[in-house]
Amino acid sequence: MNILVINCGSSSLKFQLIDSGTEKWIAKGLCERIGIEGSRITYTPAEGEKEETVTPMPDHTEAIRLVLEALTNEKTGVVKSLSEINAVGHRIVHGGEKFASSTVIDDEVMKAIEACNDLAPLHNPANLIGIRSCRELMDQTPMVAVFDTAFHQTMPAKAYMYGLPYEYYEKYKVRKYGFHGTSHSYVSKRAAEFLGEKYEDMKIIVCHLGNGASVSAVQNGKCIDTSMGLTPLEGLIMGTRSGDIDPAIMEFLAHKEGLGIDEVMNILNKKSGVYGLSGNVSSDFRDLEKAAGEGNEKAKLTLDAFDYRVAKYIGAYVAAMNGVDAICFTAGVGENGSTTRERVCAYLGYLGIELDKEANAKRGEDVVISTQDSKTKVLVIPTNEELAIARETSALLKA
Repeated sequence: MNILVINCGSSSLKFQLIDSGTEKWIAKGLCERIGIEGSRITYTPAEGEKEETVTPMPDHTEAIRLVLEALTNEKTGVVKSLSEINAVGHRIVHGGEKFASSTVIDDEVMKAIEACNDLAPLHNPANLIGIRSCRELMDQTPMVAVFDTAFHQTMPAKAYMYGLPYEYYEKYKVRKYGFHGTSHSYVSKRAAEFLGEKYEDMKIIVCHLGNGASVSAVQNGKCIDTSMGLTPLEGLIMGTRSGDIDPAIMEFLAHKEGLGIDEVMNILNKKSGVYGLSGNVSSDFRDLEKAAGEGNEKAKLTLDAFDYRVAKYIGAYVAAMNGVDAICFTAGVGENGSTTRERVCAYLGYLGIELDKEANAKRGEDVVISTQDSKTKVLVIPTNEELAIARETSALLKA
């Protein structure tokens, strides 16, 4: 089964065509600056060269059309016609409490996703545009929605409820939802498989560390807690997001700076995190590492604060599960930041962890980076959200 995986952002669209039988990607690419001047599509067939084309993309429908055109192109396409694309899997950021698992898309599902728009105003509308565009151009192809929040729906109420008047949960479903669920699910399952252990018998902590970052606690095959909340703003310090703060800071800044709530939220979401804390050095951890190495004290402080928060969440989830068998690092920083992993693990001596420096230097592969005599396993597991979406899509349509 050939499955087209679509991940729509507000002005971008990532795609992969995956053979669900071999689980290999056939082609992949990215549409950027949709609706903005200078839009372009990057397309790479598995057995060909990367192509980049600058072309107008006024909307997501045109972006989808260009993707399908690239996949069926006579010279560099990988399928002869759209009939060879058997299904489409869509990444949806927020499914609220409605969706605890992936689902085949129909009109009722579309309405339910739209009802979650208030919970993810930057993401869900773009995800819906992607679905509508695909349905318009591929009206006979079955489609599946795979939700970022679904994996975390196994959290108990004690983990997802906030200390707010209960009526806000009843009226507006204000609670912790968590995100990056597709990645946390894939990495935790892959870790158990890689270690040769039963997933249902393990206690696993997954650290998805990138520009967006989150930590999850997975016990006996189920997520019992995660660091992101009602929105992706809660939890770790991230690229431009503040992560956990005293809520009173919002009122304090509003009064001191003469700001409205939207302006304060813009600061917390887009001007904070490692970018803001470093004095606007960068939201890219590679730039921060370079600046710190050159003696920039704010960059050093920023990296220290980030590592400390990750270690604190790991400690909290060890307590929540009363132990841990494996700690996994994944995503851009988690997979490639050997110094980040080393600094975080320096806090975890109480878990009997010692890093194997040679293994920790490896990149791009599943690897145990703790020494053989460490009491707790530490792994790097490269995430593959597209493959996870393809698996969910295939399983649903074959059921």
